[in-house]
Amino acid sequence: MIDIENVSKTYRTPQGDVAALRDVSLHVRSGEIFGAIGRSGSGKTTLIRCINRLETIDQGRIRVGGEEITSMAEAELRRKRRKIGMIFQHFHLLRNDTVRQNVALPLRHSTLGRRERADKVHELLDVVGLGDRASAYPSQLSGGQRQRVAIARALANDPEILLCDEATSALDPETTVSILALLRDVNRSLGLTILLITHEMSVVKDICDRVAVLHAGEVAEVGTTADVFARPRHEATQQFSRSLFDDDGATAALETPLVEGIAASGGFVARLLFVGEEANAATISRLSRSYGVDLSVVYGTVRVLHGVLVGCLYVAFDGPPDRLAAAADDLRARGVGLDVVAGTHPRRAVA
Repeated sequence: MIDIENVSKTYRTPQGDVAALRDVSLHVRSGEIFGAIGRSGSGKTTLIRCINRLETIDQGRIRVGGEEITSMAEAELRRKRRKIGMIFQHFHLLRNDTVRQNVALPLRHSTLGRRERADKVHELLDVVGLGDRASAYPSQLSGGQRQRVAIARALANDPEILLCDEATSALDPETTVSILALLRDVNRSLGLTILLITHEMSVVKDICDRVAVLHAGEVAEVGTTADVFARPRHEATQQFSRSLFDDDGATAALETPLVEGIAASGGFVARLLFVGEEANAATISRLSRSYGVDLSVVYGTVRVLHGVLVGCLYVAFDGPPDRLAAAADDLRARGVGLDVVAGTHPRRAVA
């Protein structure tokens, strides 16, 4: 549905050129929820603005629904944009218009008659759960309700694609969950392709089928949500992954005398990530028997990444350096993510 090929974008500023996107290539499949996650300055906002040509690119090309959008004339671009809905972090509602009027705004130039437009607006408000607030003004709504109005407005022209620019960043956690559930329902019921950008792991892990991690204007990693964050390779991805598992319990566990003693004696403590069927408790006992090393589980958690269980164990490794290295290599060979969080592991285990 969205093909981004070798796209670059540079901003000219008084302080010098700023490369926002560097040779970015991404492919979003029809009907999926695709997330682009990155810290501030990673290029994610520029990326989404380039997709509907709110920004022009310097090189590369972008196809939406099989059509080249980067070379479209203005009239053709306006037609195409009707099939690309967009919602924003701060809602962008007209404060002097009612909820009904805000949702009807994109239908001003449609071929629908007045009654048909009214029916369409009523239907959309029912979809987002605001059928009883049609006459209210934005100032009378909560943040979550305003975002629901924005979603209804974005759906008015029956788009094929919904672009979400930090759509939950201004919302509290409970409201965020409800908005994500609504987006998931819209995706499933309408077959809508959704591309959302965010800096929040809680957003990506709940609803995204696949995800791209952006860093300094480049694609650091891309894949299914579980694979990317359970087997992170790039440092930017590793930081997001750690944010899932480094909770207060893990912090307290890593400060125990057991951990401090093993680290001081030449051992190490590692965070192990097991995905799906890999989350097998027998792995630890097997390693201990096979390599003659002492393995102690320090702490453990389980997270769900878009329906896939990811088990996280903090394990203390103690024993001869060569055997510790062999045990660590065994885990990596089996696809288990291993990240040392205390002590120093043998050189061979780092490789």
